[in-house]
Amino acid sequence: QVQLVESGGGLVQPGGSLRLTCAASGRTIRSYFTGWFRQAPGKEREFVAAISESGQNIWYRDTVKGRFTISRDNAKKVVYLQMNSLKPEDTAVYYCAADEDLNRVATRTTDYDYWGQGTQVTVSS
Repeated sequence: QVQLVESGGGLVQPGGSLRLTCAASGRTIRSYFTGWFRQAPGKEREFVAAISESGQNIWYRDTVKGRFTISRDNAKKVVYLQMNSLKPEDTAVYYCAADEDLNRVATRTTDYDYWGQGTQVTVSS
């Protein structure tokens, strides 16, 4: 199994940028399809972005396309989420997750086997 730890969250003004990092330990992260989710207060956890184990295939929710970029460095056992042009509605706890099933595009929370503890992102002036 794999353990995931997110970092890089914080307070940023609208229009600003943050880069989140998901660091893996245990089994190599190159064996997992990896995704980012977020959960705002009073709302359900929602899909943000996902990347295949090779990094060749990437998916985003429509509201972050063109602003967020997911990437991975399997040698360093990390997955990144670069977030630009941040908006107040991006405020949430952001979670990294790993899926052992490499034969599907995982966009549902129930698809994922392992989760990090989350990192808070607050976009406010």
